[in-house]
Amino acid sequence: MHTHSLKDWRHDHVFLGADHSRNERRTWLVVGLTAAMMVAEIAGGTIFGSMALVADGWHMSTHAAALTIAALAYRFARKHAHNAQFTFGTGKLGELAAFASAMILAVVAVLIGYESAIRLWQPVAISFDQALVIAGVGLAVNLGSAWLLHDGHDDHAHDHPHAHEGEHHHDHGHHHHQDHNLRAAYFHVLADALTSVLAIAALLAGRFYQWTWMDPAVGIVGALMIAHWSIGLMRASGAVLLDVVPDARLAGEIRRRLEIGDDRLADLHLWRLGPGHIGLIASVVSDAPQAPDAYKARLAGLHGLSHVTVEVHACRH
Repeated sequence: MHTHSLKDWRHDHVFLGADHSRNERRTWLVVGLTAAMMVAEIAGGTIFGSMALVADGWHMSTHAAALTIAALAYRFARKHAHNAQFTFGTGKLGELAAFASAMILAVVAVLIGYESAIRLWQPVAISFDQALVIAGVGLAVNLGSAWLLHDGHDDHAHDHPHAHEGEHHHDHGHHHHQDHNLRAAYFHVLADALTSVLAIAALLAGRFYQWTWMDPAVGIVGALMIAHWSIGLMRASGAVLLDVVPDARLAGEIRRRLEIGDDRLADLHLWRLGPGHIGLIASVVSDAPQAPDAYKARLAGLHGLSHVTVEVHACRH
Protein backbone atom coordinates (compact mmCIF):
# COMPACT_ATOMS: atom_id res chain seq x y z
CA MET A 1 0.00 0.00 0.00
CA HIS A 2 1.43 3.34 -1.06
CA THR A 3 1.69 5.90 1.71
CA HIS A 4 1.79 9.66 1.26
CA SER A 5 3.86 12.11 3.24
CA LEU A 6 2.91 15.73 3.87
CA LYS A 7 5.48 16.72 1.23
CA ASP A 8 3.43 14.93 -1.46
CA TRP A 9 0.54 17.31 -0.83
CA ARG A 10 2.57 20.49 -0.97
CA HIS A 11 3.13 22.54 -4.11
CA ASP A 12 5.09 25.65 -5.05
CA HIS A 13 3.61 29.02 -5.96
CA VAL A 14 5.65 30.06 -8.99
CA PHE A 15 3.33 32.06 -11.24
CA LEU A 16 5.79 33.76 -13.59
CA GLY A 17 5.04 34.18 -17.29
CA ALA A 18 6.18 31.42 -19.65
CA ASP A 19 8.73 33.77 -21.32
CA HIS A 20 9.89 35.49 -18.14
CA SER A 21 13.65 35.04 -18.63
CA ARG A 22 13.62 35.98 -22.31
CA ASN A 23 11.53 39.08 -21.64
CA GLU A 24 13.92 40.08 -18.84
CA ARG A 25 16.95 39.91 -21.16
CA ARG A 26 15.25 41.90 -23.92
CA THR A 27 14.09 44.56 -21.47
CA TRP A 28 17.64 45.13 -20.18
CA LEU A 29 18.89 45.52 -23.77
CA VAL A 30 16.23 48.11 -24.54
CA VAL A 31 17.07 49.95 -21.28
CA GLY A 32 20.62 50.47 -22.57
CA LEU A 33 19.49 51.69 -26.00
CA THR A 34 16.87 54.01 -24.55
CA ALA A 35 19.16 55.55 -21.92
CA ALA A 36 21.85 56.35 -24.51
CA MET A 37 19.37 58.01 -26.87
CA MET A 38 17.70 59.88 -24.01
CA VAL A 39 20.96 61.63 -23.11
CA ALA A 40 21.60 62.54 -26.76
CA GLU A 41 18.12 64.00 -27.29
CA ILE A 42 17.97 66.06 -24.10
CA ALA A 43 21.49 67.42 -24.61
CA GLY A 44 20.95 68.08 -28.32
CA GLY A 45 17.54 69.68 -27.81
CA THR A 46 18.95 71.97 -25.12
CA ILE A 47 21.98 72.98 -27.20
CA PHE A 48 20.01 73.53 -30.43
CA GLY A 49 16.93 75.08 -28.83
CA SER A 50 14.30 72.50 -29.80
CA MET A 51 11.55 72.04 -27.20
CA ALA A 52 10.04 69.19 -29.22
CA LEU A 53 13.39 67.39 -29.09
CA VAL A 54 13.78 68.08 -25.36
CA ALA A 55 10.22 66.85 -24.80
CA ASP A 56 10.99 63.72 -26.77
CA GLY A 57 14.19 63.23 -24.75
CA TRP A 58 12.40 63.60 -21.42
CA HIS A 59 9.64 61.36 -22.76
CA MET A 60 12.40 58.85 -23.49
CA SER A 61 13.80 59.35 -19.97
CA THR A 62 10.48 58.25 -18.52
CA HIS A 63 10.72 55.16 -20.69
CA ALA A 64 14.29 54.52 -19.51
CA ALA A 65 13.10 54.76 -15.90
CA ALA A 66 10.01 52.65 -16.54
CA LEU A 67 12.00 50.04 -18.47
CA THR A 68 14.58 49.88 -15.67
CA ILE A 69 11.78 49.32 -13.16
CA ALA A 70 10.38 46.61 -15.45
CA ALA A 71 13.76 44.88 -15.75
CA LEU A 72 14.35 45.03 -11.98
CA ALA A 73 10.86 43.65 -11.39
CA TYR A 74 11.62 40.68 -13.67
CA ARG A 75 14.85 40.06 -11.72
CA PHE A 76 13.25 40.36 -8.28
CA ALA A 77 10.29 38.16 -9.25
CA ARG A 78 12.66 35.47 -10.56
CA LYS A 79 15.00 35.55 -7.55
CA HIS A 80 12.15 35.38 -5.00
CA ALA A 81 9.79 33.08 -6.91
CA HIS A 82 10.18 30.33 -4.28
CA ASN A 83 10.13 32.65 -1.25
CA ALA A 84 7.36 31.42 1.07
CA GLN A 85 6.83 34.97 2.38
CA PHE A 86 5.00 35.74 -0.86
CA THR A 87 1.74 33.86 -0.27
CA PHE A 88 0.81 33.61 -3.95
CA GLY A 89 4.26 34.04 -5.44
CA THR A 90 5.84 37.04 -7.18
CA GLY A 91 3.79 37.03 -10.38
CA LYS A 92 2.33 40.48 -9.65
CA LEU A 93 5.68 42.28 -9.48
CA GLY A 94 5.24 43.25 -13.13
CA GLU A 95 1.93 44.96 -12.34
CA LEU A 96 3.55 46.94 -9.54
CA ALA A 97 6.36 47.99 -11.90
CA ALA A 98 3.84 49.01 -14.58
CA PHE A 99 1.87 51.12 -12.10
CA ALA A 100 5.07 52.82 -10.87
CA SER A 101 6.11 53.70 -14.42
CA ALA A 102 2.64 55.08 -15.09
CA MET A 103 3.03 57.44 -12.13
CA ILE A 104 6.38 58.63 -13.51
CA LEU A 105 4.80 59.24 -16.92
CA ALA A 106 2.01 61.33 -15.42
CA VAL A 107 4.41 63.66 -13.58
CA VAL A 108 6.65 64.16 -16.61
CA ALA A 109 3.63 64.83 -18.84
CA VAL A 110 2.72 67.78 -16.60
CA LEU A 111 6.30 69.12 -16.66
CA ILE A 112 6.64 68.86 -20.46
CA GLY A 113 3.24 70.49 -21.00
CA TYR A 114 4.16 73.37 -18.68
CA GLU A 115 7.54 73.99 -20.32
CA SER A 116 6.05 73.81 -23.82
CA ALA A 117 3.32 76.32 -22.91
CA ILE A 118 6.01 78.77 -21.74
CA ARG A 119 7.90 78.31 -25.03
CA LEU A 120 4.75 79.21 -26.98
CA TRP A 121 4.83 82.70 -25.43
CA GLN A 122 8.59 83.01 -25.18
CA PRO A 123 10.05 81.29 -28.29
CA VAL A 124 13.77 80.54 -28.56
CA ALA A 125 16.04 80.12 -31.59
CA ILE A 126 16.18 76.57 -32.95
CA SER A 127 19.05 74.95 -34.89
CA PHE A 128 16.78 72.86 -37.09
CA ASP A 129 19.32 70.83 -39.07
CA GLN A 130 21.22 69.51 -36.05
CA ALA A 131 18.01 68.85 -34.12
CA LEU A 132 16.58 66.91 -37.08
CA VAL A 133 19.60 64.59 -37.17
CA ILE A 134 19.23 63.76 -33.47
CA ALA A 135 15.47 63.28 -33.81
CA GLY A 136 16.00 60.92 -36.76
CA VAL A 137 18.46 58.78 -34.80
CA GLY A 138 16.02 58.77 -31.89
CA LEU A 139 13.24 57.46 -34.12
CA ALA A 140 15.51 54.66 -35.38
CA VAL A 141 16.36 53.63 -31.81
CA ASN A 142 12.64 53.68 -30.87
CA LEU A 143 11.69 51.46 -33.80
CA GLY A 144 14.56 49.06 -33.07
CA SER A 145 13.53 48.81 -29.43
CA ALA A 146 9.89 48.19 -30.41
CA TRP A 147 11.03 45.40 -32.74
CA LEU A 148 13.05 43.78 -29.92
CA LEU A 149 10.01 43.70 -27.63
CA HIS A 150 7.35 43.04 -30.25
CA ASP A 151 7.19 39.30 -30.78
CA GLY A 152 6.79 38.57 -27.09
CA HIS A 153 4.43 41.32 -25.96
CA ASP A 154 1.27 39.27 -26.52
CA ASP A 155 2.66 36.52 -24.26
CA HIS A 156 0.51 33.77 -25.74
CA ALA A 157 -0.88 31.06 -23.51
CA HIS A 158 1.42 28.18 -22.74
CA ASP A 159 0.95 25.04 -20.73
CA HIS A 160 2.90 25.76 -17.58
CA PRO A 161 4.82 23.23 -15.48
CA HIS A 162 3.71 24.88 -12.22
CA ALA A 163 -0.02 24.33 -12.73
CA HIS A 164 -1.76 22.60 -9.86
CA GLU A 165 -4.75 20.33 -9.53
CA GLY A 166 -7.74 21.90 -11.16
CA GLU A 167 -5.85 23.38 -14.11
CA HIS A 168 -6.91 22.22 -17.56
CA HIS A 169 -6.74 23.85 -20.91
CA HIS A 170 -9.41 25.73 -22.79
CA ASP A 171 -9.07 29.41 -23.67
CA HIS A 172 -11.72 31.83 -22.45
CA GLY A 173 -10.10 34.99 -23.79
CA HIS A 174 -6.33 35.51 -23.72
CA HIS A 175 -6.00 38.91 -22.06
CA HIS A 176 -5.19 37.40 -18.65
CA HIS A 177 -2.16 35.69 -20.26
CA GLN A 178 -0.53 39.00 -21.21
CA ASP A 179 2.67 40.00 -19.48
CA HIS A 180 1.65 43.53 -18.51
CA ASN A 181 5.22 44.38 -17.59
CA LEU A 182 6.47 43.62 -21.12
CA ARG A 183 3.32 45.09 -22.65
CA ALA A 184 3.99 48.36 -20.81
CA ALA A 185 7.60 48.36 -22.04
CA TYR A 186 6.51 47.68 -25.63
CA PHE A 187 3.95 50.46 -25.74
CA HIS A 188 6.35 52.84 -24.01
CA VAL A 189 8.83 52.60 -26.89
CA LEU A 190 6.05 52.56 -29.48
CA ALA A 191 4.56 55.76 -28.04
CA ASP A 192 8.04 57.28 -27.99
CA ALA A 193 8.47 56.44 -31.66
CA LEU A 194 5.25 58.31 -32.43
CA THR A 195 6.46 61.29 -30.38
CA SER A 196 9.70 61.25 -32.39
CA VAL A 197 7.69 61.42 -35.62
CA LEU A 198 5.82 64.44 -34.25
CA ALA A 199 9.09 66.11 -33.26
CA ILE A 200 10.52 65.57 -36.76
CA ALA A 201 7.34 66.98 -38.33
CA ALA A 202 7.56 70.08 -36.12
CA LEU A 203 11.23 70.63 -36.94
CA LEU A 204 10.58 70.26 -40.67
CA ALA A 205 7.72 72.76 -40.46
CA GLY A 206 10.00 75.23 -38.71
CA ARG A 207 12.91 74.56 -41.07
CA PHE A 208 11.00 75.07 -44.33
CA TYR A 209 8.00 77.23 -43.38
CA GLN A 210 9.35 79.14 -40.37
CA TRP A 211 6.47 77.81 -38.24
CA THR A 212 8.47 77.99 -35.02
CA TRP A 213 5.26 77.73 -32.99
CA MET A 214 4.91 74.14 -34.19
CA ASP A 215 7.81 73.01 -31.99
CA PRO A 216 6.30 73.87 -28.57
CA ALA A 217 2.84 72.94 -29.88
CA VAL A 218 4.10 69.43 -30.61
CA GLY A 219 5.64 69.40 -27.12
CA ILE A 220 2.13 69.91 -25.73
CA VAL A 221 0.74 67.16 -27.99
CA GLY A 222 3.50 64.84 -26.74
CA ALA A 223 2.62 65.70 -23.13
CA LEU A 224 -1.04 64.84 -23.78
CA MET A 225 -0.01 61.52 -25.35
CA ILE A 226 2.15 60.65 -22.34
CA ALA A 227 -0.70 61.54 -19.97
CA HIS A 228 -3.15 59.40 -21.96
CA TRP A 229 -0.81 56.41 -21.89
CA SER A 230 -0.11 56.81 -18.17
CA ILE A 231 -3.83 56.77 -17.33
CA GLY A 232 -4.39 53.63 -19.43
CA LEU A 233 -1.42 51.90 -17.80
CA MET A 234 -2.62 52.83 -14.31
CA ARG A 235 -6.04 51.36 -15.03
CA ALA A 236 -4.72 48.10 -16.46
CA SER A 237 -2.08 47.42 -13.80
CA GLY A 238 -4.19 48.82 -10.95
CA ALA A 239 -7.02 46.45 -11.81
CA VAL A 240 -4.70 43.47 -11.33
CA LEU A 241 -3.23 44.88 -8.11
CA LEU A 242 -6.78 45.28 -6.74
CA ASP A 243 -7.67 41.69 -7.73
CA VAL A 244 -10.37 42.67 -10.21
CA VAL A 245 -11.96 39.59 -11.83
CA PRO A 246 -9.69 39.05 -14.88
CA ASP A 247 -12.25 37.33 -17.13
CA ALA A 248 -16.01 37.70 -16.64
CA ARG A 249 -16.74 34.93 -19.15
CA LEU A 250 -14.47 32.52 -17.30
CA ALA A 251 -16.20 33.40 -14.00
CA GLY A 252 -19.58 32.68 -15.59
CA GLU A 253 -18.38 29.35 -16.97
CA ILE A 254 -17.01 28.32 -13.56
CA ARG A 255 -20.36 29.13 -11.94
CA ARG A 256 -22.23 27.17 -14.62
CA ARG A 257 -20.05 24.09 -14.12
CA LEU A 258 -20.16 24.08 -10.34
CA GLU A 259 -23.87 24.83 -9.93
CA ILE A 260 -25.28 21.46 -11.01
CA GLY A 261 -28.35 19.92 -9.37
CA ASP A 262 -28.64 21.18 -5.79
CA ASP A 263 -25.06 22.48 -5.70
CA ARG A 264 -24.80 26.27 -5.36
CA LEU A 265 -21.87 28.67 -5.20
CA ALA A 266 -21.97 30.67 -1.98
CA ASP A 267 -18.69 32.47 -2.69
CA LEU A 268 -16.37 32.81 -5.69
CA HIS A 269 -12.99 34.54 -5.82
CA LEU A 270 -11.16 34.79 -9.14
CA TRP A 271 -7.99 36.86 -9.56
CA ARG A 272 -4.79 37.05 -11.56
CA LEU A 273 -1.67 35.57 -9.95
CA GLY A 274 0.68 36.41 -12.81
CA PRO A 275 0.85 36.28 -16.62
CA GLY A 276 -1.21 33.25 -17.70
CA HIS A 277 -2.07 32.25 -14.13
CA ILE A 278 -5.41 32.66 -12.36
CA GLY A 279 -6.28 31.80 -8.77
CA LEU A 280 -9.69 30.44 -7.80
CA ILE A 281 -11.33 30.00 -4.40
CA ALA A 282 -14.88 28.63 -4.46
CA SER A 283 -17.31 27.84 -1.66
CA VAL A 284 -19.95 25.28 -2.64
CA VAL A 285 -23.15 24.64 -0.63
CA SER A 286 -25.11 21.45 -1.35
CA ASP A 287 -27.86 19.16 -0.09
CA ALA A 288 -25.62 16.18 -0.83
CA PRO A 289 -22.04 17.48 -0.84
CA GLN A 290 -19.27 15.61 -2.65
CA ALA A 291 -15.53 15.66 -2.05
CA PRO A 292 -13.71 18.83 -3.22
CA ASP A 293 -11.90 16.82 -5.91
CA ALA A 294 -15.26 16.05 -7.56
CA TYR A 295 -15.93 19.78 -7.98
CA LYS A 296 -12.41 20.41 -9.24
CA ALA A 297 -12.96 17.73 -11.87
CA ARG A 298 -15.91 19.71 -13.21
CA LEU A 299 -13.50 22.50 -14.14
CA ALA A 300 -11.66 20.24 -16.62
CA GLY A 301 -10.91 22.12 -19.84
CA LEU A 302 -10.67 25.60 -18.33
CA HIS A 303 -7.31 27.13 -19.13
CA GLY A 304 -5.10 29.05 -16.73
CA LEU A 305 -6.51 27.97 -13.36
CA SER A 306 -3.14 27.55 -11.65
CA HIS A 307 -4.26 27.51 -8.00
CA VAL A 308 -7.70 26.07 -7.21
CA THR A 309 -9.21 25.82 -3.72
CA VAL A 310 -12.73 24.41 -3.21
CA GLU A 311 -14.49 24.25 0.12
CA VAL A 312 -17.76 22.33 0.48
CA HIS A 313 -20.60 22.84 3.00
CA ALA A 314 -23.63 20.66 3.67
CA CYS A 315 -26.94 22.52 3.82
CA ARG A 316 -29.96 20.19 3.84
CA HIS A 317 -32.96 21.41 1.83
